[in-house]
Amino acid sequence: MAASTSPSMKNSSRRVRRSAELRERLFRAALDQFAKKGFLEATVEDITNAADVGKGTFFNYFPSKEHILLAFGEMQLGKLQESMDEARKTSMPLPDFLRSLGARMTEEPIRHPTIVRAFLQAFVSSSEVRSAMLDLQGRVLALHSQMIQLGQQRGEIRDDLPPIELAQVFRQTIFGTLLLWSLSGDGSLQQRIEAAFEVLWSGLRPRNTRKPAGVAPLFL
Repeated sequence: MAASTSPSMKNSSRRVRRSAELRERLFRAALDQFAKKGFLEATVEDITNAADVGKGTFFNYFPSKEHILLAFGEMQLGKLQESMDEARKTSMPLPDFLRSLGARMTEEPIRHPTIVRAFLQAFVSSSEVRSAMLDLQGRVLALHSQMIQLGQQRGEIRDDLPPIELAQVFRQTIFGTLLLWSLSGDGSLQQRIEAAFEVLWSGLRPRNTRKPAGVAPLFL
């Protein structure tokens, strides 16, 4: 006979679920307010009014509005980790995987173009947030390095440079494309990402480093 769940356990589970739902509502309301008013102009009161909760409730979940951006970054990091786990399990060629990753990681920026600019504004506004963002970016770089290393092991990415160097270039290319696009926030992001990737891939693809047999070097 299966053990019944006690009332206290049910109440605890309900509280956890409601807390998660409220945090998500505040998070989504904040992103909407950032999009409508801009990150600097949107206030905590704007966010709580949009979420239909008391102003004090916000601080039960986020120390400041800048921490909304950290939550956004953690969400994107989670998507990246899921994608990396999928890449390890499948035989999808790395070029195809990286293209699909671009589409997956730009879903939220497309909905909220101002979020990229907001990241930069938050980065310079608070040393506490800046430290947390640097830690987050370090974890992102580590995952990108793992992806590059996986491609090198499969012979799909050049292996004459360390994974972390190639990962840095990959990350800078994608983020730079996002930043320039965010200035207009139009419908061209996917096209821009694909164009950037095509150029990037020309530098990532494997090199033929073997010297043809019987050919003497030009210089001794």
